[in-house]
Amino acid sequence: MATLLEEIALVIFVLLGLPMLGIDLPLGALIAMMTGIAIYGVISYRMGSRTLMKKPLAGLSDMVGVRGRVVKTLDPSGTVKIGGELWAARSAENEINKGTDIVVIKQSGLQLTVRRFNDDNREYKEP
Repeated sequence: MATLLEEIALVIFVLLGLPMLGIDLPLGALIAMMTGIAIYGVISYRMGSRTLMKKPLAGLSDMVGVRGRVVKTLDPSGTVKIGGELWAARSAENEINKGTDIVVIKQSGLQLTVRRFNDDNREYKEP
């Protein structure tokens, strides 16, 4: 709706305002301009809609229970990747190798405590 109103305002300006200033714009240029603005509006709307529909990434308040993957071996400290972000982590078990799926069991500030995640039975793997 806003794009339509903007286009109407632009048409009025081009058809009435510019001739008053002594500037004549051919009809083809007006059509090309309106088409460009319409395409821009559609693209902006689609990109904005996709962004609004995305599931929020894990943040500081809701990290417990979130799954990730080890990127630097935890022995007992290392780095894990969760939702595209790297986090400092500590293992609740002995050593967790690089590439292993993990789940966050505790958070203390920016330091996460993690355990192996067992895909077979969807439960935590006990040390």
